[in-house]
Amino acid sequence: MASTEESFPRGGTQKKPEKGRAPRQSIEQDNLFDTHHEEGSQKRKRNQEQPEKRKKLKAEKKQAVKDRARDFDLLTVETLSEGVLLLGCVKEANSFELVVSLPNGLTGFVQVTDICDSYTQMLSEQVAKQELDLNSLSDLYPPGMLVRCAVTSLQKTTDGHQSVKLSINPKDVNKALNTLALRSGMLLSGLVSSVEDHGYLIDVGVSGTKAFLPRQKAQDYLKSSNKGAELKIGQYLNCLVEEVKNSGRIVRLSVGRSEVAAAIATEEQNWTLSNLLPGLVVKAQVQKVTPYGLTLSFLSSFTGIVDFMHLDPKKVGSYSQNQTVKACILSVHPTSKAVRFTLRQAFFQPGGLLSQLSSDRFGAVVAECTVKGFYKKAGAIFQLEDGTLAFARLRHLSNTINSFKPRVFKTGSKHTCRIIDYILRAVTELFVNGKVLALKPHGMQVKVTDHIKGLVPRLHLADMLLKQPEKKYSMGEQVKCRVLLSHPEERKLILTLKRTLIGSKLPVLASYTAAKPGLVTHGVVVCAREFGCIVKFYNDVKGLVPRNELGSEPIPSPEKVFREGQVVKVTILKCEPEQEKLLLSFNLTSKSQFPLQGCIFTCLPLSLQMVDVKVLKKREDGLEVSILSDNVPAHLPMMHLSDHIVNCKLLWHWLQEEDILPRVMCLSDKGGHVMLCRKPALISAVEEGQVVRSFSEIQPGMQLTGFVKNIMPYGVFVEFPFGLAGLAPKAAMSDKFVTDTKEHFVVGQTVVAKVTSIDEVKQRVLLCLKLSECSVEDPAAKSISLLSQCFEEMKEVRSIMRKRGEVLATQNLCSLMFGQKLDLVVQEVKEDGSALFSGSSIAGLTVTATSHHLGGQEYRHLVPGQKARALILHVNALKSEVHVSLREELLNQKVKQLKENSQHSAVVQHVAEEFAIASLVETGQLTAIPVACHFNDTFRFDSERLKVGQTILVTLKTVKPGEHGVLLAVQSPAKAVIRPRKESETFEETLVLVQHSLCIGDTVTGKVKSVKPTHITVAISDNLTGCIHASQILDKVPIGTFPTSKLRPGQKVTAWVIGGRDVKTAPSPSSAVMVLLSLSFVNSVLKGKGCTILNTEGDELSKGLKAYKVGQTVTCFIKKYNVIKGWLEVEVTPNIRGRIPHLLLSLKPKVFKHPEKSFRSGQALSATVTGMNPTSTNLCLSLTGIYSLEKGTITLGTIKNVTPHVGLIVALPFGKIGNASLFHLSDSYMEQPWEHFRVGEIVRCFLTLVSLVSCRTNPKSNSEVEDAEITCIDDVKEGQLIRGYVKCIKASGVFFALSSSVVGRIRFQKVAPYFVSKQAVYEEYLPEGKLLTARVLSVNSQEDHIELSLLPKDTGKLSVLPKSLGLPFHETKQEKKGEELKLKAKRRRRDSESEQVATSFNIKQVAPVLSSFKQEVKHMEAPRLQVSTGFTWDEGLNALKVPALSQPEESSDSEEEDDPQAMQAEDLYHTMLKRFRQEKSVWLKHATFLLKRGQTEATHRLLEHALRGLPVKEHVDVISKFAQLEFQFGDPDHAKALFESTLSSYPKRTDIWSIYIDMLIKHGSQKEVRDVFERVIHLSLAPKRMKFFFKRYLDYEKKYGTADTIQAVKAAALGYVESKSSLVES
Repeated sequence: MASTEESFPRGGTQKKPEKGRAPRQSIEQDNLFDTHHEEGSQKRKRNQEQPEKRKKLKAEKKQAVKDRARDFDLLTVETLSEGVLLLGCVKEANSFELVVSLPNGLTGFVQVTDICDSYTQMLSEQVAKQELDLNSLSDLYPPGMLVRCAVTSLQKTTDGHQSVKLSINPKDVNKALNTLALRSGMLLSGLVSSVEDHGYLIDVGVSGTKAFLPRQKAQDYLKSSNKGAELKIGQYLNCLVEEVKNSGRIVRLSVGRSEVAAAIATEEQNWTLSNLLPGLVVKAQVQKVTPYGLTLSFLSSFTGIVDFMHLDPKKVGSYSQNQTVKACILSVHPTSKAVRFTLRQAFFQPGGLLSQLSSDRFGAVVAECTVKGFYKKAGAIFQLEDGTLAFARLRHLSNTINSFKPRVFKTGSKHTCRIIDYILRAVTELFVNGKVLALKPHGMQVKVTDHIKGLVPRLHLADMLLKQPEKKYSMGEQVKCRVLLSHPEERKLILTLKRTLIGSKLPVLASYTAAKPGLVTHGVVVCAREFGCIVKFYNDVKGLVPRNELGSEPIPSPEKVFREGQVVKVTILKCEPEQEKLLLSFNLTSKSQFPLQGCIFTCLPLSLQMVDVKVLKKREDGLEVSILSDNVPAHLPMMHLSDHIVNCKLLWHWLQEEDILPRVMCLSDKGGHVMLCRKPALISAVEEGQVVRSFSEIQPGMQLTGFVKNIMPYGVFVEFPFGLAGLAPKAAMSDKFVTDTKEHFVVGQTVVAKVTSIDEVKQRVLLCLKLSECSVEDPAAKSISLLSQCFEEMKEVRSIMRKRGEVLATQNLCSLMFGQKLDLVVQEVKEDGSALFSGSSIAGLTVTATSHHLGGQEYRHLVPGQKARALILHVNALKSEVHVSLREELLNQKVKQLKENSQHSAVVQHVAEEFAIASLVETGQLTAIPVACHFNDTFRFDSERLKVGQTILVTLKTVKPGEHGVLLAVQSPAKAVIRPRKESETFEETLVLVQHSLCIGDTVTGKVKSVKPTHITVAISDNLTGCIHASQILDKVPIGTFPTSKLRPGQKVTAWVIGGRDVKTAPSPSSAVMVLLSLSFVNSVLKGKGCTILNTEGDELSKGLKAYKVGQTVTCFIKKYNVIKGWLEVEVTPNIRGRIPHLLLSLKPKVFKHPEKSFRSGQALSATVTGMNPTSTNLCLSLTGIYSLEKGTITLGTIKNVTPHVGLIVALPFGKIGNASLFHLSDSYMEQPWEHFRVGEIVRCFLTLVSLVSCRTNPKSNSEVEDAEITCIDDVKEGQLIRGYVKCIKASGVFFALSSSVVGRIRFQKVAPYFVSKQAVYEEYLPEGKLLTARVLSVNSQEDHIELSLLPKDTGKLSVLPKSLGLPFHETKQEKKGEELKLKAKRRRRDSESEQVATSFNIKQVAPVLSSFKQEVKHMEAPRLQVSTGFTWDEGLNALKVPALSQPEESSDSEEEDDPQAMQAEDLYHTMLKRFRQEKSVWLKHATFLLKRGQTEATHRLLEHALRGLPVKEHVDVISKFAQLEFQFGDPDHAKALFESTLSSYPKRTDIWSIYIDMLIKHGSQKEVRDVFERVIHLSLAPKRMKFFFKRYLDYEKKYGTADTIQAVKAAALGYVESKSSLVES
């Protein structure tokens, strides 16, 4: 080594190394000849020298890895403590708590009292008032909302788990913030605490700070996130601080979504570890990258971590050190200051909603879940089939700890998992293992997991119904179940323990869409009835097994063969998924139906699938085909082969058996009969979704494509896909007059229909097929598309014909094209000038040329055998005919470059059914023109049809012949105009230039064609028609006359032309144009116009309207009275119409009863212009002039609404609305005055506001005003007797309305002379709106206070509370005793001098009382018995026996103790009985009065007098009424005697029997009631009456009797029926 170094010159002076220190480092770096062996030996030597040091380094390294992994441990309940701030997501909102999902699969709960202080205060107030009208938590906190939470407590539940209690109250979340820490740009969480006029007060939890959100700043949020609704107290907001004032005491906020989403926490906002908040978005740098997560640095000096679950899934594995990322704070620990972040993009937009897992996936078992990563201390991350990532904790990776094997969960391995509420749990089988929790009458509760419980219904505890399930199952027992139904949203899990279902290997039927015909599966019988069995499957899917499918042999009583809960094997026959209907069968061996049924369901109209078919057989109406996919027979009608009627026949003619037709749509399936359709229009409508699937989707105005189902004399029925149909009435079939419906449409034709109206009750649809309603925006484009489709189908026919090559004629027919030139030989010349030709290329075909097409000198005299050259015009493949032309201009066509959409003159050469062939005048080229522009354009008059030789104007759509041999074009509409005649032109020259061209001012002569009320039609020539308006007949029209009535049809008239316009006779492009002239008999109309044309466009109409001024008088002519709209339609000029509203027709109310009779069509009226609408052609007119609706005006109005206890809403002229209160409905107040008015009634009004008082509406009438109007409190005087209505009853008394603006109060002690302890008594007898008379006690004008009294001593009226209530009086005992002595003395005097008093009674003294009583009798409606019709009297009324009455005894004390009012009433009744002896109601009122006072003996005497005074026909009714009163107030025994005596004389009076039974039920014993029932059911009455009493008897026993008594009644009824039946048979 030394020699080597000496021989190597290094230059310079070599330093000698110090002793004991070798320059090892420099030698290692500079010695280029050092070997690895020596280095390795040195390393091994060093390792051997320091073994302990190496072990120590390994241990330290392992410890560092463990510490690093521990730093990234997931959040657990154990790591949480009070005060931890977390970002949560609302998972569920219940009535009194929020369920919040926390990071790493944790769950917390927010109580309703931890929302915010204002919300809690509002809740407390409403609970105290017992009025819970609080904003529910579910409305304020939708699932997916991100909220900032603070942990308030950690509690253990009963099962030992930790429950996390949270708070979103800002004072808990933002408690680390103070007023000085607030900065502009901060993102805070706040809750609405108050709603103000200009904005909202937000609670941000900072003491001493008021945060305000202006309403203007909240508009964007309200529209985008709150559906436009106002913010509510307790609503959570993410607020951005916009401005801070007064050192943080006032803060202005913003909640704009874009501003909040862009908010970033920065250093300038003064954030510290003490006040950091979850949900803040920061910009951070990656410090360290580990397999367990990232370490980030943010805000210059702070550090946080990101665990593996919160990395961005798209960037996992791509993070590097010092990389800048955007992160959101997830949690902040208050003591350790540990900050956790998430890098997922969904958290970077505060205020947004996180997408929730679909509820139908909860509980779903997912196969083939791939492991993306496994973490020993945490769990595993899986990827589902759709790419969704899911996490499963360690405890969810196996059933027990001992069975867990980490090596099973290698990256890339696949497992079967079940989704359980945002966490994925790996399972080893598809069934649920649970633990029995409880046995209840309705079933058994099973614990599936810690958070999931299920129910096993009693029917599913076993294959057999268990009567004592507790003997089979015990608490805590492990059971294996299968899921029947899972509704996560309803927290509903239904399981089954039936062994047959658990062990079934058959397919599971869990939805109606999965039900396919022929599928065999297991189900459970839930119902067995005479119609069959209902079988239930998984997920509440049900089906019906009809009676004929229960077995191979008929089963008469299915309920005896099958039982509920029985597991059966069924076969699906039919399914309708949208209607949720299943048809099943127990016959598993009947397989012959399955192929057919299977096809039917693939071809259901619900799916409308496209299939290919093979022709089996041809029929007259169509083709019998077989669907190739399932070999199912079906029917394809001939009219459904194409949209074109000619092509339908053509395709049917050339199609043969075994031909294949592609793209055929299954249209319907009715009774196993499948109908197909090949119409391109229908197929396109279905594919584009322009169809309706149910009646509920149909809306008026829709345009739907369908086909004619049936044609009736009254209209056409149109059917659409999915089986819906409607009727197009005859009037709505065409714009033309329809004489015969069959002339316009054919069955099966494609049409476009517009829905005009629907009847949801009867499920009917009315349609319109008019072209004016169903036409498209571009008719030319539609025409050319129909023509192109027609030629494409003809091309398809030729391809089919080529397959029939065995016939020579068919081959020749296929080879011929439009415009092809042929060398022919004349075969025959007919008498009409046409010729037949023959030739080798047309063998077997009929070739003809009309006389028009034999043009030219050489072909004028054709002879058989002569050769000729011809051009093909049309080939009719259906009849094997060829139409040719020999015209020179067609054979010698010119070559000229044509442009698309250019217009050319053309001559029609041939007219077919779907199109016409024309030749261009310039070049002679053939062009095809569609005859129809729309599916509905099928009918034309002879004058409208194209004729051979006619010259028309066409617009080219193609410039090259293409495959068809002709150009495609559409007909341009012809134009006819009225133009002014030039001075240099003579009249003859004008006629040459424009046919029928007339100038304004010319005179024309014609015949009156028709006379209408407002105009006359004059026929001048074929295409020239004139119209004379009623205003153009006379110079001065007398008002009330009918100007058009002066002329008669057929009369010759001469008139001046004052205008004109073009009128199409049909909306198609090919339709003719007629000129309609405006004529006049009045020469003054032409003044100032000269020879100019009248502009009939909208501008002229608008100018015409502006010529009328408000207040101007015009002469108009009645068109009609519109009953629905309620106005009179008139015409002022031919172009200007007017409307006269209902209320402006007259000032006489009689006119409004039948306005259509007062105003006849055509009558001339003088009207005043009240307004106009420049956008329309209508003037607003009036027949009553113009007047202002001011106070004091009398006018007419229409009642729009009647509100009880309030008044009326009246519609006034000129669009005004008025209110009439109760006090302004009549001259005098009355009970319920609003009942005398009805909606729509015409009333005369006086404008105060609105008053209907007759003395005002009719000032000339001398009607007496009984109740003077009270306008203010000064009109009320103390001591005044006044009437009014009860307004309301409150704790301070009864409030009494004296007018619409004046209200007085009646204290309770001034209402009645009785002591009333309950306010409900006043509310019962003093309802709102009751009319009463009160005395004014005091008036305080300064305080607007009026005190009133209803006491009888003040008003002189009877008490408002009846004495029968037995209420105590307000008087003292001394007063009462003194009053009794006075009454006894007065009673003795009255008894001794009764006759004298009766004769000398002074009527004048009781005149006021008598008048009041008469009024009461007038309005009183005495109760009457309802006697059934058809009743016959068996005996005379004279047979009536009234039970003997006991002799009169002395009056009892109760009769003697009368008060003065009772004495006065007694005297009044005696007087009334003398004056109104024949009035039954007076006797009954007197009897009621006596019985209520306990004078039963006097009542008995009164009955005797009543029977003597009343007519005989009233006796039975009066005795029945007296008996009822006796039951209620008197002696029940005497009442029974009265009824018994009456019924003994009139046993067939069923009405008396019924009343007697009612009284006994209320006041008698059960024995008495049954005795009467037994008597009445054994009477000989009509069966209808007997049925009534038997039913009453049975209802009574059901309510009060026993099972034996009920059975006895049934037996009696059965016996009665059998006796009647035997009598009929004999």
